[in-house]
Formats: sequence, structure tokens, C-alpha cells
Amino acid sequence: MSKAIVLTSGGLDSATVLAIAHADGKSCFSLSVDYGQRHRSELVAAERVSRQYGDVLHRMVALDLSLFSGSALTDSSVAVPTAPTEGVPVTYVPARNTIFLSLALGWAEVVGAQEIYIGANAVDYSGYPDCRPEFITAFDALSGLATKAGIEGDPIRVQAPIINMTKAEIICLGTELGVDYGLTVSCYQADTDGAACGKCDSCRLRHEGFVMAGLDDPTHYVSA
Repeated sequence: MSKAIVLTSGGLDSATVLAIAHADGKSCFSLSVDYGQRHRSELVAAERVSRQYGDVLHRMVALDLSLFSGSALTDSSVAVPTAPTEGVPVTYVPARNTIFLSLALGWAEVVGAQEIYIGANAVDYSGYPDCRPEFITAFDALSGLATKAGIEGDPIRVQAPIINMTKAEIICLGTELGVDYGLTVSCYQADTDGAACGKCDSCRLRHEGFVMAGLDDPTHYVSA
């Protein structure tokens, strides 16, 4: 059974991608990153999801990204927007997916994983430049140049299986694969118990996805 590193944030998308990796027959090593985000609820959710799937190992890496201040996800003085915005939103964390994929690439070399799975999505996304297919293609090429595995002719491949799917399509697929979305936390400003605000961009996209999929939304909201 081939090995894969799965970037697992604790949200809906990464939980679906973890299920896809398992369905692909991969021996999964899930990687979560504590980068100083506004709440730890999603990290707790990531551990729950990884445990549900019986991953070989769930590793959490702590990084100090305070250098990248100005993002609403890392700076409590910046308000999380509650309405759709134009362009790249203030919830964008500079170079986040580049950093995450670099960590995953290093761990992949250590454990002998042939693939990295990431839940980047370019359809129902919030304007993040590092969620586009062009970025994934570029990093995949970098993997072949920057690693021992790559120069030896067996590069570590980057898989982004939901990148061209709508949120509803992601939810339908995950449901077919048995994902328990009640375990996940997607809200940008969830409380300590993981209850969602129901107002931020992530909450809006998530709820609309369940509505379009014709499925009940299992999200626990603060106002509920």
C-alpha cells in the first residue's frame, strides 16, 4: 500500500480529501498546522477526523506566523468579514499553502510517501491565489526539482482532487464516502466548542453547499 501525506485542517474540504485518499487505497499520514489561527477548534476537529479514519499517524506542527500579520485568521485586531468581498480577502494568510505543502513535502521524504493530498478548491473559494490549479501545478513541478526523490526519478506528486468541484459536489462525494461532517469545523471564528458563527464567508459557502446538495447541514452554530 502506497503512502500519502494528507494536509488535514479539520474543515469540510480536508476531511473529504482525507476520505478520498483512504478510498484510493493510501496509507495516510495526516498533517495539521498550528499557525496561530484565531481558534484551536479546527485543530481539535482535525484530530477527530484523523482518528475516525485510523490514519497511520496524525502529526501537528506548530509555527509562529505572527510575521504575517494583517490576516483576519492570524490577527485578532482584524475583523473577520461577514459579507462577500471583492478580490483577495483579509482572511488570506500570505503563502500559507506554500508553507503547508513544503512541510508535507519534507515529511513525505522522511516517511517515504509518494503523494501529498491537499483540499485546495478553485470553484467555491474565497479568492485565495494559492487555491488555484496553476499553483498546484507549479508546486508539483517544484517537488520534482527540490527533493531527493525527484532527482532520482520518483517525484512526490501533489494531488488536489476537489480543486474543480463545487461545495455541493464535494459534500455529495464526501457523504458517499462516509464523511461525518458533524466532526468538522470550517468557521473562521468558531468558539472554543467549535460552534460556527454562521456569518463568515466560510460558513456561508459551507451552508450553501449543503442546501445545493439537498442534505441537512450538521454544523453546530452559535445561535442554534
